[in-house]
Amino acid sequence: MHKTITSFQNPLIKQFVLLQDKSRERRKTSLFVIEGFREISLAIKGAYLLKTLLYCSDIISEEEIFTLKESANNETEFIEITSEIYEKLAYRSSTEGVLAIVYSKQLALTNLKLETETPLILIAEAPEKPGNIGALLRTADAANVAAVIIANPKTDMYNPNIIRSSVGCLFTNKIATGNTAEIIAFLKVNNINIYCAALQAAVLYDTIDFKEASAIVVGTEATGLSDEWLKNSTQNIIIPMQGEIDSMNVSVAAGILIFEAKRQRNFK
Repeated sequence: MHKTITSFQNPLIKQFVLLQDKSRERRKTSLFVIEGFREISLAIKGAYLLKTLLYCSDIISEEEIFTLKESANNETEFIEITSEIYEKLAYRSSTEGVLAIVYSKQLALTNLKLETETPLILIAEAPEKPGNIGALLRTADAANVAAVIIANPKTDMYNPNIIRSSVGCLFTNKIATGNTAEIIAFLKVNNINIYCAALQAAVLYDTIDFKEASAIVVGTEATGLSDEWLKNSTQNIIIPMQGEIDSMNVSVAAGILIFEAKRQRNFK
C-alpha cells in the first residue's frame, strides 16, 4: 500500500528530527539517519539495514526509487513525503530527494575481523570535530586501509555531520571504537606495530618499514596523543615541518602517513 506523509506532526517525522539532533536518541533506539542517494546506496552496500526510506517524488526519479527498492532489505518501508517536509528535514538541498532511517551496527573492537596478517590500520585518538572524522574516513577509503579505529570517541559515529563530511565513507570502511587501553591490547595480541605521530623521540616517517602489520596513530592538533600511546609506541614518527607552525590538520597528516605506507606496499 502506498503511504504518503503530509504533516509535520507525524510521529515518524518527529522521530527523524530527534535522530538527527540527539545522540541519546540514536543510542537508545539503535537507529540513525542518512541523507542522499549516494550515501544511502553506500550504506546498503556496506550491509546496513534500512528501516524506513522517505522520498520526495518531486525531486527523485521513479528509476532511482526502483534502484533503492531492488537493493534495500525486504523489510524497508518506503514512504512518500511532500516537498515541504523534505525541505524541513534535509540539510542539503542537493541530496536527490531521499532520506533514510537506518539500523546502526555495534562498532565494538571485539567485532572487528582483520582479513590479512599484515593489515594497515588508521587510529585516531579522541577526534572532536565531525569534519575531521569525515575527512579521516575519506582518506582511509581512498587508501583502502584494513580498518579505522577511533579511540575514546567524543561523538557517536552516526552523527549526521560525520556521515555528511565522510560522503558515505562511514559505510565503506571497517570501523571500530574503543578506549585506548583496549585498542593497544588488541594491537599487541595481533602483533601490529604501533607508529605514533608525535614530536617526542620521533624519526622521519619515510624511514619506517610499513610493509609489516602497522597501525598509524594520530591525535588531536591541540593536545596530540596521550602518554598511554607514547609509552606503547613501537616508534614515534614525524612529518618534517618547514613553515612557522608545528602542526597540521589531523586528516592531512594521516593522509601523508597512510599513503607513504601504501607506496611502500606498492599500493596493495
